Amino acid sequence: MFNLKEISTILVSVAIITLSIWLFRGVSQFLYILLAVFLVIFLNILGKKIMGFYLDSSIEIKPWKMERYGFRPKDYFQKPIPVGLILPVLFSLISSGRFIWMSSTAFDVKPKSYRATKKYGLYSYSELTEEHIGLIAAAGVAVNLAFAIAGYFLGFSEFSRLNLYLAFFSLLPLSELDGNKIFFGNFVLWCFLSVLVLIGLAYSFLLI
Repeated sequence: MFNLKEISTILVSVAIITLSIWLFRGVSQFLYILLAVFLVIFLNILGKKIMGFYLDSSIEIKPWKMERYGFRPKDYFQKPIPVGLILPVLFSLISSGRFIWMSSTAFDVKPKSYRATKKYGLYSYSELTEEHIGLIAAAGVAVNLAFAIAGYFLGFSEFSRLNLYLAFFSLLPLSELDGNKIFFGNFVLWCFLSVLVLIGLAYSFLLI
């Protein structure tokens, strides 16, 4: 399900986000933060992997990089900037640890070879539509929302909050982030998930 390149991407992302949170926390919280961040990111990716499998496709996790800075054909950076690894630390330093940027990965989708023989309603698709890709991205958000609720009722408030943070950043319609795929794949679903996440965040802030 995961290749070595994906595993290294996930581990680096977990390390960077853990560092950005731990910079302004006590030393004793390091292992708890590390485990919580790993589970939150892993569950998000696992949800997308399962939905991709259900839609007869495979997804590959990659670092989130920004390749262009404008809309003209020539507005490309000479080398892609790994914003997914820069922003967590940058926002943590600027906000003294009060603002946690959680999104550091993106994904590519490839339909499996036998997908063309499957029927979806009245049509046969050899390639994934934008709606299918949006559903895959939305699966990660839905999993984080479910575990945010579970974490709250089990008394793991930090784990619950981190799930909400990742769900929030996963819905931002930017660049290659999941939110862009959901926004253009199924706008109604994007709105629905956004409302749920904002309600969860508002409630969590009231408890702080």
